[in-house]
Amino acid sequence: MATREVPVDWSKPLGDEPATGHNRWHPDIPPAVACDPGDEVVLPSRDAFDGQMGPDATLETVAAPNLNVVHPLTGPVYVNGAESGDLLEVEVLEVEPDRYGYTVQVPGFGFLRDHFPDPFMVRWRMADGWATSDDLPGIRIPGAPFMGTIGLAPDRRLMEVTTAREQAAIDRGGFALPPDPTDAVPSDEAIAAEALRTIPPRETAGNVDIKQLSAGARLLIPVYAEGGLFSAGDAHFAQGDSETCGTAIEMRATLHVRFTVHKGLAAARGIRDLQFARDDYVVAPEFSAPRRFFATTGLSVTRDGENRPEDLTLAARNALLNMIDHLGHHGGWTPQQAYAICSVAVDLKVSEVVDVPNFVVSAFLPLDIFT
Repeated sequence: MATREVPVDWSKPLGDEPATGHNRWHPDIPPAVACDPGDEVVLPSRDAFDGQMGPDATLETVAAPNLNVVHPLTGPVYVNGAESGDLLEVEVLEVEPDRYGYTVQVPGFGFLRDHFPDPFMVRWRMADGWATSDDLPGIRIPGAPFMGTIGLAPDRRLMEVTTAREQAAIDRGGFALPPDPTDAVPSDEAIAAEALRTIPPRETAGNVDIKQLSAGARLLIPVYAEGGLFSAGDAHFAQGDSETCGTAIEMRATLHVRFTVHKGLAAARGIRDLQFARDDYVVAPEFSAPRRFFATTGLSVTRDGENRPEDLTLAARNALLNMIDHLGHHGGWTPQQAYAICSVAVDLKVSEVVDVPNFVVSAFLPLDIFT
């Protein structure tokens, strides 16, 4: 089997090397490389903000980044033989991390954006499997690198359906990003004007931010567009279950993958969303299922006492707010430092969904991250 690679110059933003990738989803984006099933494909990827959050970035940059360039993806990869109705198996062979990473709190973004309106940044050093930072002294985060955004292109019908349903969500007062050609790559107007943004996950995966998709994972993604048109980016060195502040430990990385095409399987089984499997722990057992932890809980009850039955979002927010309070009282962390710690280290577990009206979500903090 052959090895295929998309050469990427990390010193340049995606806009300066448009043949290497894209920051929108569209079935007409030309492939950067083609491969046969079984080939190893090597994809160096830029970080989620396309170089804006380097070591010299200031809080002014964090406060007002150019979000039009999020996320630069490397690809697409045309997988020979893949066609609509197939199931594409993507085996993650390796994710090589960079040595620098960052966690940022961008105003107006993140799970608790209403509680944290100010910019904040943590700069990380990655070495020997750990991330440390002068911005969070006494903390070290074990690495489990994975791609936050990984998936396939939609076909034209799915793209049109997606655009319509996301616009309907906007019309109802919800949050979604409609197509916007500003700083789109590719810049071809026929593509940029209608291509989907990379922010939400969809049927073909994309920005799923699932930390278990590190080396050893096998993704099963339904194919819509001919060739599958696989792309990846938005690499993370480590992440809590929730990525609460909207970013994990963001970094550049090099992804190694291999593909298998399961003919007609998605159509035959009615598989419409990402599935995945693995045969090992994503990280050492004491971190995958913490041996030593402290946990807070949250109910689906507002702070002023209103029950909101079956509202898991509210329960998760309460659990995280309680953990942030705990870190402040017992560790001396500022709320923004605690918020960053939660984003890269805290796992959320649904503890109870049966006893209406109050759901319970628990936030688990592994104590072994403290040096």
